[in-house]
Amino acid sequence: MNALPERRHMAVETKDRLIAAAGAVLRAQGYAKASARAIAKEAGVNSALVFYHFGGVDQLLFAALDRSSAERMARHTATVAEARTVEDLAEAATRIYRDDLEGGHITLLSELVAAAVARPELREGIRVRVEPWMAFVEETLERVVGGTPLARLTPPRDLACAAVTFYLGVNLFTVLDADRSRTESVLAMVRRLAPRARLLTLRRPLRPGGVRGVGRARRTP
Repeated sequence: MNALPERRHMAVETKDRLIAAAGAVLRAQGYAKASARAIAKEAGVNSALVFYHFGGVDQLLFAALDRSSAERMARHTATVAEARTVEDLAEAATRIYRDDLEGGHITLLSELVAAAVARPELREGIRVRVEPWMAFVEETLERVVGGTPLARLTPPRDLACAAVTFYLGVNLFTVLDADRSRTESVLAMVRRLAPRARLLTLRRPLRPGGVRGVGRARRTP
């Protein structure tokens, strides 16, 4: 009577162990060594279960990235929730980078992006997983700078593209920046420059009727 629920529970548990093992292997050994055998050994299961549950190694690695992304999204949504200025966003970006580095998310993403250079079939899977982050950054920027001169000069969508491009570049550069000094130097520069953008993020006061002033009123003779 209880055999079917028990089998389902075991299947869920096995998948969970495989996803955790895939993330661990990808972080520690890299994409080139993230084979079905290596992942299954880490999970303590038969390698055939990689294909049974996920259809292949790449699908399993994407599942590991999805889990990491979901965890990071929840964490980073809280990180930026109180941001009200460009300076706040610069500080939040630094915390996000450090959190992702310490949590291994940067390694997961970097390994898959690097692998996609030689394996084009991975690119679409990575692209669709970057889109939610693009939306996350755009929504955050819209909340903080929307309706300001900065937003009119550079729309939040363009700023989001620039931010995600920078983040992906930082992910890959971290591989070469063993002590993080150069990456931290760039982030410090962003924090120094952020106050300079303050004038571009000041919203003009509302006129009666809820319309923002556009310029000075002409004087009448």
